Amino acid sequence: MLKDKVIVITGASRGIGEAIARACVDAGAKVALASRKQADLDSVASSLPADRAVALACHTGKPDDVDAMFARAVERFGRVDGLVNNAATNPYFGPLIDTPDAAIDKTFEVNVKGYLYCARALVRHARSRGGGGAIVNIASIAGMRAALMQGIYGATKAAVISMTQTLASELGSSKIRVNAIAPGLVETKFASALVGNPAILAQVVARTPLGRHAQPPELAGAAVYLLSDAASFTTGTTLVVDGGVTSG
Repeated sequence: MLKDKVIVITGASRGIGEAIARACVDAGAKVALASRKQADLDSVASSLPADRAVALACHTGKPDDVDAMFARAVERFGRVDGLVNNAATNPYFGPLIDTPDAAIDKTFEVNVKGYLYCARALVRHARSRGGGGAIVNIASIAGMRAALMQGIYGATKAAVISMTQTLASELGSSKIRVNAIAPGLVETKFASALVGNPAILAQVVARTPLGRHAQPPELAGAAVYLLSDAASFTTGTTLVVDGGVTSG
């Protein structure tokens, strides 16, 4: 589905990002893996075919880092066809009104600014070669309804969904598709505060029709589809992958 396409994936050193990277390679793509820690990226890249993966340390909240990372990806593979915005942070768990200012700033820097900076880099590159491409933003069902104890995180994911719709409208003429995926609870280190709390996990599972939480590879197929030509007439949508939580 992704034969010889080049995909930049942020937050690719573990969890959902790593799972998407592996699925993209399995689908025939070449991948540029981005995250803040080079050593963690190197570990993932070393387990993939050397001619199909490159590890590029990058702080996505810093525009100069993002531009340099994209330049290196283009230098390595000759072009970039797609982007998965997955890098995110959630440093605070508690009532929205009590969120420390530093946590507010950090969450918006990575989860909103970072997504926009990476999208901007992809768009500039795509337009320089005549247009065409696909962006997949990893949002969350926390951006679609009340996000109790995760209010700032939820606010950033609501912003991601809005950003997805706006970019889809603005970039259609450049043949760049923009979509989002809204996961429910996925077992990752990022979500350990929820998955690792038996009481919270039981509450989530109780309201999930499929009766469980997800594993990272269960998000990967949605990303591969949205990046591929199979989704050539799909843009501006948010694909919910939550085991049915938001169906009721």
